Amino acid sequence: MNLFDYMREQNLKTESPLASRLRPVTLDEVVGQKHIIGKDKLLYRAIQADKLSSVIFYGPPGTGKTTLARVIANTTSAEFLQLNATSSGKKEMEEMIAQAKNNQGMYGKKTILFIDEIHRFHKGQQDYLLPYVEDGTIILIGATTENPYFEVNGALLSRSVIFELHALSKEDILSLLYRAVSDTEKGLGSYHVLLEEDAAEFLADAANGDARAALTAVELGALTTEKSGDGRIHITLDTASECIQKRVVRYDKSGDNHYDTVSAFIKSIRGSDPDAAVYYLARMLYAGEDIRFIARRIMICSAEDVGNADPQALQVAVAACLAAERLGMPEAQIVLSQAVTYVAAAPKSNAACEAVFQAMETVRTEKTPPVPAHLMDAHYKSSAKLGRGSGYKYAHAYPDHYAAQQYLPEGMEGMVFYEPTDHGYEKQIRSYLAQVREWSRDGRHK
Repeated sequence: MNLFDYMREQNLKTESPLASRLRPVTLDEVVGQKHIIGKDKLLYRAIQADKLSSVIFYGPPGTGKTTLARVIANTTSAEFLQLNATSSGKKEMEEMIAQAKNNQGMYGKKTILFIDEIHRFHKGQQDYLLPYVEDGTIILIGATTENPYFEVNGALLSRSVIFELHALSKEDILSLLYRAVSDTEKGLGSYHVLLEEDAAEFLADAANGDARAALTAVELGALTTEKSGDGRIHITLDTASECIQKRVVRYDKSGDNHYDTVSAFIKSIRGSDPDAAVYYLARMLYAGEDIRFIARRIMICSAEDVGNADPQALQVAVAACLAAERLGMPEAQIVLSQAVTYVAAAPKSNAACEAVFQAMETVRTEKTPPVPAHLMDAHYKSSAKLGRGSGYKYAHAYPDHYAAQQYLPEGMEGMVFYEPTDHGYEKQIRSYLAQVREWSRDGRHK
C-alpha cells in the first residue's frame, strides 16, 4: 500500500457516508435478520466456524446483504474478493479467478468472491463462474434485490444456499438511528445531535425497512442544521421530513392514526363515496401500509356492505388481492384503486351479512332441532329403512325448478333470516323469493 492509498483509506473512515461507517464488523453487531443469523441458525454457525459454502443473499435494498458479506470478510481466513456486477466485466472476472487459482495452488488458501447485484450479470457471465464454483476454486457470495429463481442461473442456484433477508423492523431501524447519533467514533456523536423522538419514529417508519435510507436522512439533517442555543443540533420532525423527502403523514401503524384512517376508508366505501375512499387508500399507501392488509379490507367490504346487490364486487376484490400481491408496489396501487372505486360505487346491501348474524344468534341461543328426515343423507345402504331421504322432492323435476317442501327444521317454519333489499341485483333476488313464497302459499309444485 502506497502513501496515497493509505491516506485514502484514512479519509474514508471519516468522510464516507454514515451508513458505510456504521457497517457492523462482527455478527453480534448486525441488527435484524435473526431468522438467518441467530446464534442457533446455520449461517451464524457457518460464518463463526469459517466453513461457509456458496450462498445467495436475496432481499430489498438496505436490509444488510453487503453488510453480511463484509462481516464474513472480517471473520474468514479465506481471501475475500469483491466485484460489483453493474461495473465489472469479463476482464475483471478473469483477474479474480486467476487470483483465486494462485491462492489455491500456491498457498492452499480458499477464496471468497462477493458479487454485488449478481442479477446484473447476463447468462454468459454467470455461466463463466459455474465451473469454478463447482470445483471449489471460489466460494461465491451473491447479493441481489431480485428474485434469484428468476434472475440467477439455475446451475449456480443448485450449488448455493439461498438466504432471504427481510426488511428491517421499525424497532431495528430505531436502534440504528439512536446508535448513529450517540457513536462518537464512527457515528455523529461528536456533533452533539439530539434526535427527537417523533422525528426518529417518523424516519424509522418512512424508511420502510431500509436502514441506509434512514441513516442517510439523519446524517443529512445533522450536517445541514445549525446548532441551537443549547449547543446541540436538534433534528425535529420537520427536519426529518425534509431530509427523507417525504411529507409527514400521521399514520402510526400500531396507533390511533392507523385505525382512524382505516375506519374512514371502510366507511367511505360503505357510504358510496369513491373519492373519499381512494383518498384514504392513497394515505395508507403513502404511509407504507401493507397492500395485503388493504386488499383484505376491500374483500370484507365487498361481502359485508355490497353483498348480493352486486355479486361481482367480491370477484373484483378477490382478483385485486391476487393481482396486488403478484405485482407489488407501485403497480399495486392501480389495481387497488380499481377495486376500491368499484366497490364504493356499487349498490349496497348488508342483507347477506345480517342473515348470517341472525342465523348464528339463533343457533347460539335456541335448541338445535334435528334436520327434517326427507333432507337427510340417503346415499348409503339401508337409509330407506331408517326413513332417511323419504319424501324428498328433487327441485329440478318440477316446473320452474321449484318444489314446495319444508327445509327448516320442525318448529322453525316461516323463520326469515335473509331479507333482500331493492338495490341492484338484489332487487331481482327479492322478486324471485317473493314468487317462490307465493307458490309455497298456493300449494303449487307439490
